[in-house]
Amino acid sequence: MAEGMTGHMVVLGLGRSGRSVAEYLASRARDGVDVRVTALDSGDTPLLRATAEDLRAHGVRVLLGTDEVPGDADLVVASPGVPPASPLMMSAHARGVPVIGEIEFAYRVSRSPWIAITGTNGKTTTTALVAHLLGTAGLPCEAVGNIGNAATEVAASAGPARLLVAEVSSFQLMLTERFHPRVSVLLNITPDHIDYHGSFESYAGDKARIFANQTQGDTAVIDVDDTGSAPYADRLTPRGVEVLRVSRAGAAAAFATVEEGVLVLRRRNETTPLVAVSDLKIHGDHNVSNALAAASAAYAAGASIQGIREGLRSFEPIEHRLEPVGVVHGVEYFNDSKATNPDAVAKALTAFDERPLVVLLGGHNKGNDFSELARAVSARCRAAVVFGECAEELEAAFAHQGRACEVVRVRGMADAVAAAAEIADPGDVVVLSPACASFDEFADYQERGVRFKQLVAQLSERG
Repeated sequence: MAEGMTGHMVVLGLGRSGRSVAEYLASRARDGVDVRVTALDSGDTPLLRATAEDLRAHGVRVLLGTDEVPGDADLVVASPGVPPASPLMMSAHARGVPVIGEIEFAYRVSRSPWIAITGTNGKTTTTALVAHLLGTAGLPCEAVGNIGNAATEVAASAGPARLLVAEVSSFQLMLTERFHPRVSVLLNITPDHIDYHGSFESYAGDKARIFANQTQGDTAVIDVDDTGSAPYADRLTPRGVEVLRVSRAGAAAAFATVEEGVLVLRRRNETTPLVAVSDLKIHGDHNVSNALAAASAAYAAGASIQGIREGLRSFEPIEHRLEPVGVVHGVEYFNDSKATNPDAVAKALTAFDERPLVVLLGGHNKGNDFSELARAVSARCRAAVVFGECAEELEAAFAHQGRACEVVRVRGMADAVAAAAEIADPGDVVVLSPACASFDEFADYQERGVRFKQLVAQLSERG
């Protein structure tokens, strides 16, 4: 058990990460460690009640429907789904005790070296790709955090020979103190989650916490094509951190770039070719950048060049990230439900060459301005179907563009798919790339993506 983790431990949130922390602490209590565990959630649903019963069977005290943290708490571990301005989190800070996140907790109980990936967009694909490259190169590793198993579940049992590859969000990073990845990756920083962080500056600062404890002997992989992430490259070098710059555009100091259609690494005054862009199974300019970042991180972690090459060629698109869904009446459908902000949509639009596009946009706005999105969609797409809670806001953004593309406003996801099917011609692409959170109609982006795939399957069945 890590230093400072005894006494009354309070876990906020009974999602996957919160359950993992509570179960781990309960197991330590059963092993004789001086620890008491209380788990809290402000909700009180049938699913939460079932989770509560399971945790109580493990010896955890569980309180539902409460926003009050016990006054005798010694440490609070908050799940990333608990907003910083929520009454529950405010109560935790009011107790005057340390409040850390689940990724910080997992780091403290681990013995493994960590590779951590963050960015507004692309971090899930890049995390999965880094793990794939390491595995192909024969290095023991496991993806944890927002993909794979809960970080605490893996970190508590993994030995020092296993690399932990973690996708870390701004929510998780904002509650870190000692978190110290040996290899960090910053892909980009563009406006997102402003409703959660309060300002873009606060959001960017939380992203940058991935570097907070890095020093001599550590590596930071930074995409310098992105104006949000590029400034950190020069700030880290004086601390002795090795900075590997990634630039699809070919920046002079780039470690990883593209030359004549081939991904390359520039090392020790030599240029080492990896694979052609056309060999990648993940498409779009943004995924070329993701592949360069993943190759750099894997190389820094000890992967062989041959392993990196083989892994880049064999990596398949993952669910909800420009995932091919099927072809109906000559129209190809793609599920990009993970695109929950405007910048993610702008990147997705580069994945289809010049093919005519119909894009589905909508859901819950996270505090973003849609004017640039409307401009990009109008310039690239033949039609946009807007739906959900912010459909009116999206429609208004397109009105200011002079409606260069057709805009159709509907109520929900089912109507959006039906409208897109009516608009699209054979040879067109229909892509769900919402630019918004899913919380108006769905529990999360996964449920939204699954529903989209079901609706496309129903189109096919109807013939």
